[in-house]
Amino acid sequence: MSLSRKDRPLYLQIKNIIKDRILHGVYPLGTNIPSEPQLEQEFAVSKITVRGAIQELVQEGFLEKGSGKGTRVIRNKAASKWSKWKHFTEILVEDGHRIQKEWLSAETVRNTTESELYGLFGERCTKLERVYFLDGKPYIYYVHYVAPTRKELELADLRGHSFYELLEEQGIVLDKLRDEFAVSVPPSEAREFLRLAEGLPVLKRSRYSRDAQGKVAEFSIGYYNTELQNYVVDYDA
Repeated sequence: MSLSRKDRPLYLQIKNIIKDRILHGVYPLGTNIPSEPQLEQEFAVSKITVRGAIQELVQEGFLEKGSGKGTRVIRNKAASKWSKWKHFTEILVEDGHRIQKEWLSAETVRNTTESELYGLFGERCTKLERVYFLDGKPYIYYVHYVAPTRKELELADLRGHSFYELLEEQGIVLDKLRDEFAVSVPPSEAREFLRLAEGLPVLKRSRYSRDAQGKVAEFSIGYYNTELQNYVVDYDA
């Protein structure tokens, strides 16, 4: 996997990739992550860089190093400031599923005065596309729109980043979220990535994320192939 040499330090990029794999079940709880030589080869970096990434995850409580026993996953949950409830993907991982994410595109778009995006962001915004895979099958297609970023983002800038880490790096801080759910026929690009029959309605999730001043900083739409897996929410008393 190629990393961005003009981005953050390489060890932090690798740390976030490994952490993302832990949180999404690629490296399950109680199992060992690949050895340091394997990670060195995958990311084409030095031993020192790999060890720096692993040490960060040890300090955060995700990994445990054992002499002669490899490096084991001991935690696969991320703290959330939004809610004590589990994230949807966290529930799927606990049920034994494997989640993978892939960035598809990044571009700056100009909004027409008649569009909803113009009302949310003005003349310009950044459009990001990504897809989630459930056990190797395309499951969720997302398109995100965010306020203009500090620099014009390219697809190479997104590799090794989670979405909300990316927003934080661009100085976009979210304070409140609003989710809306509906049933809708997805647009052609979503239908093609999800490999759906034309005209088939799916679950549509719209999210409005606001900053501390109440201004919309991010708007996203997700289409879920619920034939593969229902959308699940667990509520704890």
